[in-house]
Amino acid sequence: MSVVDNAVYRAGRREAEPDSLDRTLGLLRDDESRDGGGSGSDFAWIGLLRPDDAEMAGVARDFHLPELAVEDAVTAHQRPKIERYDDVEFVVLRPAWYVDEDEDVQVGEVHLFLGSDFVVAVRHAEYPDLADVRRRLEDDPDLLKLGPRAVLYGILDRVVDDYAPVISELRRDIDQIETEVFGGDPDVSRRIYRLSREVIEFQRATDPLRGMLRFLLAETSGDDPAIVDLHRNLRDVADHVEQAVEAADGYRQLLERLLTVNASLVGQRQNEEMRRLSETSLAQGEEVKRISSWAAILFTPSLIGAVYGMNFDDMPELHWQYGYPFAIGLMIAASVVLYLVFKKRGWL
Repeated sequence: MSVVDNAVYRAGRREAEPDSLDRTLGLLRDDESRDGGGSGSDFAWIGLLRPDDAEMAGVARDFHLPELAVEDAVTAHQRPKIERYDDVEFVVLRPAWYVDEDEDVQVGEVHLFLGSDFVVAVRHAEYPDLADVRRRLEDDPDLLKLGPRAVLYGILDRVVDDYAPVISELRRDIDQIETEVFGGDPDVSRRIYRLSREVIEFQRATDPLRGMLRFLLAETSGDDPAIVDLHRNLRDVADHVEQAVEAADGYRQLLERLLTVNASLVGQRQNEEMRRLSETSLAQGEEVKRISSWAAILFTPSLIGAVYGMNFDDMPELHWQYGYPFAIGLMIAASVVLYLVFKKRGWL
Protein backbone atom coordinates (compact mmCIF):
# COMPACT_ATOMS: atom_id res chain seq x y z
CA MET A 1 0.00 0.00 0.00
CA SER A 2 1.03 3.61 -0.51
CA VAL A 3 0.29 4.50 3.13
CA VAL A 4 2.83 7.03 4.44
CA ASP A 5 1.22 7.35 7.87
CA ASN A 6 -1.72 5.76 9.62
CA ALA A 7 -2.68 6.76 13.13
CA VAL A 8 -5.69 6.70 15.41
CA TYR A 9 -6.23 9.71 17.72
CA ARG A 10 -8.22 9.95 20.89
CA ALA A 11 -8.83 13.27 22.64
CA GLY A 12 -6.24 14.91 20.42
CA ARG A 13 -3.47 12.42 21.18
CA ARG A 14 -1.94 9.73 19.04
CA GLU A 15 -3.18 6.49 20.58
CA ALA A 16 -2.41 3.80 18.01
CA GLU A 17 -0.49 3.16 14.78
CA PRO A 18 -2.27 0.24 13.11
CA ASP A 19 -0.21 -1.84 10.71
CA SER A 20 -3.03 -1.98 8.16
CA LEU A 21 -6.11 -0.07 7.13
CA ASP A 22 -8.24 -3.04 8.07
CA ARG A 23 -6.88 -2.78 11.61
CA THR A 24 -7.58 0.96 11.62
CA LEU A 25 -11.13 0.35 10.52
CA GLY A 26 -11.52 -2.30 13.22
CA LEU A 27 -10.35 0.08 15.95
CA LEU A 28 -12.80 2.74 14.77
CA ARG A 29 -15.70 0.32 14.76
CA ASP A 30 -14.76 -1.03 18.21
CA ASP A 31 -14.82 2.50 19.56
CA GLU A 32 -18.24 3.12 18.07
CA SER A 33 -19.60 -0.02 19.72
CA ARG A 34 -18.49 1.03 23.20
CA ASP A 35 -21.04 2.82 25.34
CA GLY A 36 -20.13 6.44 25.60
CA GLY A 37 -16.80 5.85 23.88
CA GLY A 38 -15.04 5.94 27.21
CA SER A 39 -11.71 4.67 25.99
CA GLY A 40 -12.37 4.87 22.26
CA SER A 41 -10.50 6.94 19.75
CA ASP A 42 -11.91 10.08 18.14
CA PHE A 43 -10.75 9.61 14.56
CA ALA A 44 -8.15 8.09 12.24
CA TRP A 45 -5.83 10.08 10.00
CA ILE A 46 -4.53 8.16 6.99
CA GLY A 47 -2.01 9.57 4.54
CA LEU A 48 -1.69 8.08 1.05
CA LEU A 49 0.96 8.90 -1.55
CA ARG A 50 0.30 8.06 -5.20
CA PRO A 51 -2.22 5.27 -4.56
CA ASP A 52 -3.15 3.20 -7.60
CA ASP A 53 -6.71 2.50 -8.66
CA ALA A 54 -6.95 -0.76 -6.75
CA GLU A 55 -5.73 0.83 -3.51
CA MET A 56 -8.16 3.73 -3.84
CA ALA A 57 -10.98 1.31 -4.55
CA GLY A 58 -10.15 -0.59 -1.35
CA VAL A 59 -10.04 2.58 0.76
CA ALA A 60 -13.28 3.79 -0.81
CA ARG A 61 -14.98 0.49 0.00
CA ASP A 62 -13.74 0.38 3.60
CA PHE A 63 -14.64 3.99 4.45
CA HIS A 64 -17.68 4.30 2.18
CA LEU A 65 -16.19 7.14 0.17
CA PRO A 66 -18.37 8.70 -2.54
CA GLU A 67 -17.68 7.26 -5.97
CA LEU A 68 -17.55 10.60 -7.81
CA ALA A 69 -15.10 12.05 -5.30
CA VAL A 70 -12.88 8.97 -5.51
CA GLU A 71 -12.86 9.29 -9.29
CA ASP A 72 -11.76 12.94 -8.95
CA ALA A 73 -9.02 11.96 -6.53
CA VAL A 74 -7.70 9.29 -8.89
CA THR A 75 -7.71 11.40 -12.06
CA ALA A 76 -6.61 14.61 -10.26
CA HIS A 77 -6.46 17.92 -12.19
CA GLN A 78 -9.29 19.36 -10.11
CA ARG A 79 -9.89 22.94 -9.06
CA PRO A 80 -9.86 23.76 -5.33
CA LYS A 81 -13.25 22.95 -3.86
CA ILE A 82 -15.16 21.51 -0.93
CA GLU A 83 -18.10 19.20 -1.60
CA ARG A 84 -20.36 17.35 0.78
CA TYR A 85 -21.61 13.83 0.05
CA ASP A 86 -23.99 12.87 2.86
CA ASP A 87 -21.67 12.43 5.87
CA VAL A 88 -18.39 12.71 3.91
CA GLU A 89 -16.72 15.91 2.74
CA PHE A 90 -14.36 15.96 -0.23
CA VAL A 91 -11.78 18.75 -0.31
CA VAL A 92 -9.32 19.60 -3.08
CA LEU A 93 -6.39 21.91 -2.36
CA ARG A 94 -3.76 23.18 -4.81
CA PRO A 95 -0.38 23.67 -3.10
CA ALA A 96 2.15 25.75 -5.04
CA TRP A 97 5.90 26.14 -4.99
CA TYR A 98 8.39 28.10 -7.06
CA VAL A 99 11.19 26.59 -9.17
CA ASP A 100 13.77 29.35 -9.50
CA GLU A 101 15.83 27.71 -12.27
CA ASP A 102 12.86 27.66 -14.66
CA GLU A 103 10.98 30.67 -13.27
CA ASP A 104 8.10 28.25 -12.94
CA VAL A 105 5.25 28.05 -10.43
CA GLN A 106 4.55 24.37 -9.85
CA VAL A 107 1.03 23.54 -8.65
CA GLY A 108 0.13 20.18 -7.13
CA GLU A 109 -2.99 18.67 -5.60
CA VAL A 110 -4.02 17.35 -2.22
CA HIS A 111 -7.32 15.50 -1.88
CA LEU A 112 -8.97 15.07 1.51
CA PHE A 113 -11.87 12.85 2.51
CA LEU A 114 -13.32 13.90 5.86
CA GLY A 115 -15.80 11.74 7.71
CA SER A 116 -17.06 11.89 11.25
CA ASP A 117 -14.22 9.68 12.50
CA PHE A 118 -11.58 9.65 9.76
CA VAL A 119 -9.45 11.75 7.45
CA VAL A 120 -7.96 10.26 4.28
CA ALA A 121 -5.34 12.52 2.67
CA VAL A 122 -4.32 11.63 -0.88
CA ARG A 123 -1.26 13.16 -2.53
CA HIS A 124 0.12 12.59 -6.02
CA ALA A 125 3.45 14.34 -5.40
CA GLU A 126 6.07 14.46 -2.67
CA TYR A 127 5.29 18.12 -2.04
CA PRO A 128 3.95 19.24 0.34
CA ASP A 129 5.18 16.90 3.05
CA LEU A 130 2.21 16.65 5.41
CA ALA A 131 4.33 15.02 8.11
CA ASP A 132 5.18 18.52 9.38
CA VAL A 133 1.49 19.34 9.60
CA ARG A 134 0.81 16.15 11.54
CA ARG A 135 3.62 16.87 14.02
CA ARG A 136 2.43 20.45 14.53
CA LEU A 137 -1.13 19.37 15.22
CA GLU A 138 0.02 16.57 17.53
CA ASP A 139 1.83 19.23 19.57
CA ASP A 140 -1.55 20.94 20.09
CA PRO A 141 -3.93 18.26 21.49
CA ASP A 142 -6.58 20.83 22.36
CA LEU A 143 -6.88 21.71 18.69
CA LEU A 144 -6.47 18.17 17.36
CA LYS A 145 -9.25 16.84 19.58
CA LEU A 146 -11.68 18.70 17.32
CA GLY A 147 -11.06 15.89 14.85
CA PRO A 148 -11.16 16.07 11.05
CA ARG A 149 -11.90 19.82 11.01
CA ALA A 150 -8.63 20.46 12.84
CA VAL A 151 -6.76 18.33 10.30
CA LEU A 152 -8.37 20.25 7.44
CA TYR A 153 -7.31 23.52 9.06
CA GLY A 154 -3.73 22.30 9.56
CA ILE A 155 -3.30 21.20 5.95
CA LEU A 156 -5.04 24.28 4.61
CA ASP A 157 -2.82 26.52 6.73
CA ARG A 158 0.30 24.79 5.40
CA VAL A 159 -0.83 25.12 1.80
CA VAL A 160 -1.63 28.82 2.20
CA ASP A 161 1.61 29.56 4.08
CA ASP A 162 3.55 28.04 1.18
CA TYR A 163 2.00 30.65 -1.12
CA ALA A 164 4.08 33.40 0.52
CA PRO A 165 7.46 32.34 -0.99
CA VAL A 166 5.79 32.04 -4.40
CA ILE A 167 4.46 35.58 -4.13
CA SER A 168 7.89 36.84 -3.09
CA GLU A 169 9.63 35.15 -6.03
CA LEU A 170 7.05 36.43 -8.49
CA ARG A 171 7.61 39.95 -7.15
CA ARG A 172 11.36 39.55 -7.65
CA ASP A 173 10.85 38.36 -11.23
CA ILE A 174 8.56 41.30 -11.99
CA ASP A 175 11.15 43.74 -10.61
CA GLN A 176 13.73 42.19 -12.95
CA ILE A 177 11.31 42.44 -15.86
CA GLU A 178 10.71 46.14 -15.16
CA THR A 179 14.46 46.72 -15.40
CA GLU A 180 14.67 44.72 -18.62
CA VAL A 181 11.71 46.55 -20.19
CA PHE A 182 13.28 49.98 -19.73
CA GLY A 183 16.72 48.58 -20.54
CA GLY A 184 15.59 47.51 -24.00
CA ASP A 185 16.04 43.73 -23.59
CA PRO A 186 14.72 42.19 -26.85
CA ASP A 187 13.59 38.94 -25.14
CA VAL A 188 11.60 40.54 -22.34
CA SER A 189 8.22 40.14 -24.12
CA ARG A 190 8.62 36.37 -24.09
CA ARG A 191 9.50 36.44 -20.39
CA ILE A 192 6.49 38.64 -19.57
CA TYR A 193 4.14 36.30 -21.40
CA ARG A 194 5.60 33.21 -19.72
CA LEU A 195 5.40 34.76 -16.25
CA SER A 196 1.82 35.92 -16.91
CA ARG A 197 0.82 32.31 -17.50
CA GLU A 198 2.44 31.30 -14.20
CA VAL A 199 0.54 34.05 -12.36
CA ILE A 200 -2.75 32.94 -13.93
CA GLU A 201 -2.06 29.35 -12.86
CA PHE A 202 -1.34 30.60 -9.35
CA GLN A 203 -4.63 32.53 -9.36
CA ARG A 204 -6.51 29.37 -10.26
CA ALA A 205 -5.05 27.74 -7.15
CA THR A 206 -5.86 30.61 -4.78
CA ASP A 207 -9.12 32.23 -5.93
CA PRO A 208 -11.48 29.34 -5.02
CA LEU A 209 -10.09 29.19 -1.48
CA ARG A 210 -11.97 32.37 -0.56
CA GLY A 211 -15.35 30.68 -0.99
CA MET A 212 -14.08 27.56 0.76
CA LEU A 213 -12.98 29.54 3.81
CA ARG A 214 -16.24 31.47 3.96
CA PHE A 215 -18.01 28.11 4.11
CA LEU A 216 -15.69 26.77 6.83
CA LEU A 217 -15.95 29.94 8.92
CA ALA A 218 -19.74 29.79 8.76
CA GLU A 219 -19.67 26.17 9.95
CA THR A 220 -17.13 26.75 12.72
CA SER A 221 -18.96 28.15 15.68
CA GLY A 222 -19.36 27.33 19.35
CA ASP A 223 -18.34 28.31 22.84
CA ASP A 224 -15.64 25.69 23.27
CA PRO A 225 -12.28 27.49 23.56
CA ALA A 226 -10.75 25.07 21.06
CA ILE A 227 -13.50 25.84 18.54
CA VAL A 228 -13.05 29.56 19.14
CA ASP A 229 -9.31 29.14 18.49
CA LEU A 230 -10.03 27.15 15.34
CA HIS A 231 -12.37 29.87 14.08
CA ARG A 232 -9.73 32.50 14.81
CA ASN A 233 -7.08 30.45 13.02
CA LEU A 234 -9.31 29.98 10.00
CA ARG A 235 -9.87 33.75 9.86
CA ASP A 236 -6.11 34.19 9.83
CA VAL A 237 -5.83 31.71 6.94
CA ALA A 238 -8.62 33.59 5.14
CA ASP A 239 -6.64 36.84 5.53
CA HIS A 240 -3.56 35.21 4.04
CA VAL A 241 -5.62 33.86 1.16
CA GLU A 242 -6.98 37.35 0.45
CA GLN A 243 -3.43 38.70 0.43
CA ALA A 244 -2.34 35.99 -1.99
CA VAL A 245 -5.33 36.58 -4.27
CA GLU A 246 -4.82 40.35 -4.26
CA ALA A 247 -1.09 39.96 -4.92
CA ALA A 248 -1.69 37.57 -7.83
CA ASP A 249 -4.33 39.85 -9.34
CA GLY A 250 -2.04 42.85 -8.93
CA TYR A 251 0.86 40.98 -10.55
CA ARG A 252 -1.30 39.94 -13.48
CA GLN A 253 -2.42 43.52 -14.10
CA LEU A 254 1.13 44.80 -13.67
CA LEU A 255 2.43 42.29 -16.21
CA GLU A 256 -0.29 43.32 -18.65
CA ARG A 257 0.76 46.96 -18.25
CA LEU A 258 4.42 46.03 -18.63
CA LEU A 259 3.61 44.19 -21.84
CA THR A 260 1.80 47.27 -23.14
CA VAL A 261 4.63 49.58 -22.08
CA ASN A 262 7.19 47.28 -23.65
CA ALA A 263 5.22 47.24 -26.92
CA SER A 264 5.14 51.06 -26.85
CA LEU A 265 8.87 51.27 -26.16
CA VAL A 266 9.61 48.78 -28.92
CA GLY A 267 7.47 50.87 -31.27
CA GLN A 268 9.32 54.03 -30.23
CA ARG A 269 12.68 52.34 -30.76
CA GLN A 270 11.57 51.12 -34.16
CA ASN A 271 10.36 54.61 -35.07
CA GLU A 272 13.68 56.06 -33.94
CA GLU A 273 15.51 53.48 -36.01
CA MET A 274 13.35 54.27 -39.03
CA ARG A 275 13.97 57.98 -38.51
CA ARG A 276 17.72 57.41 -38.32
CA LEU A 277 17.59 55.26 -41.44
CA SER A 278 15.58 57.96 -43.22
CA GLU A 279 18.04 60.64 -42.16
CA THR A 280 20.90 58.44 -43.33
CA SER A 281 19.16 57.85 -46.65
CA LEU A 282 18.55 61.58 -47.08
CA ALA A 283 22.16 62.33 -46.26
CA GLN A 284 23.30 59.72 -48.73
CA GLY A 285 20.94 61.18 -51.31
CA GLU A 286 22.45 64.61 -50.81
CA GLU A 287 25.92 63.18 -51.25
CA VAL A 288 24.81 61.40 -54.42
CA LYS A 289 23.43 64.68 -55.74
CA ARG A 290 26.70 66.46 -55.09
CA ILE A 291 28.75 63.70 -56.65
CA SER A 292 26.42 63.55 -59.65
CA SER A 293 26.53 67.32 -60.09
CA TRP A 294 30.30 67.50 -60.05
CA ALA A 295 30.47 64.48 -62.31
CA ALA A 296 28.21 66.25 -64.83
CA ILE A 297 30.24 69.45 -64.60
CA LEU A 298 33.49 67.56 -65.18
CA PHE A 299 31.98 65.37 -67.85
CA THR A 300 31.03 68.27 -70.18
CA PRO A 301 34.59 69.66 -70.69
CA SER A 302 35.82 66.11 -71.02
CA LEU A 303 33.24 65.50 -73.74
CA ILE A 304 34.22 68.66 -75.62
CA GLY A 305 37.92 67.85 -75.27
CA ALA A 306 37.33 64.30 -76.44
CA VAL A 307 35.48 65.49 -79.53
CA TYR A 308 38.23 67.91 -80.49
CA GLY A 309 40.85 65.32 -79.75
CA MET A 310 39.73 63.05 -82.57
CA ASN A 311 42.16 64.72 -85.03
CA PHE A 312 39.94 64.44 -88.13
CA ASP A 313 40.97 66.68 -91.04
CA ASP A 314 37.49 68.07 -91.60
CA MET A 315 36.74 68.94 -87.97
CA PRO A 316 34.86 72.31 -87.67
CA GLU A 317 37.10 75.16 -86.53
CA LEU A 318 40.03 72.75 -86.44
CA HIS A 319 42.24 75.16 -88.34
CA TRP A 320 40.51 78.28 -87.06
CA GLN A 321 42.79 80.79 -85.35
CA TYR A 322 40.45 81.12 -82.39
CA GLY A 323 39.44 77.46 -82.24
CA TYR A 324 41.45 76.66 -79.12
CA PRO A 325 40.27 79.66 -77.06
CA PHE A 326 36.72 78.97 -78.26
CA ALA A 327 36.91 75.35 -77.08
CA ILE A 328 38.28 76.38 -73.69
CA GLY A 329 35.65 79.06 -73.33
CA LEU A 330 32.95 76.62 -74.29
CA MET A 331 34.14 74.20 -71.61
CA ILE A 332 34.20 76.94 -68.97
CA ALA A 333 30.81 78.30 -70.02
CA ALA A 334 29.19 74.86 -69.98
CA SER A 335 30.67 74.09 -66.57
CA VAL A 336 29.50 77.42 -65.13
CA VAL A 337 25.99 76.95 -66.51
CA LEU A 338 25.76 73.44 -65.04
CA TYR A 339 27.12 74.67 -61.70
CA LEU A 340 24.52 77.44 -61.54
CA VAL A 341 21.71 75.05 -62.47
CA PHE A 342 22.72 72.50 -59.81
CA LYS A 343 23.28 75.24 -57.23
CA LYS A 344 19.82 76.64 -57.85
CA ARG A 345 18.29 73.20 -57.32
CA GLY A 346 20.19 72.76 -54.08
CA TRP A 347 22.33 69.90 -55.26
CA LEU A 348 25.53 71.80 -54.54
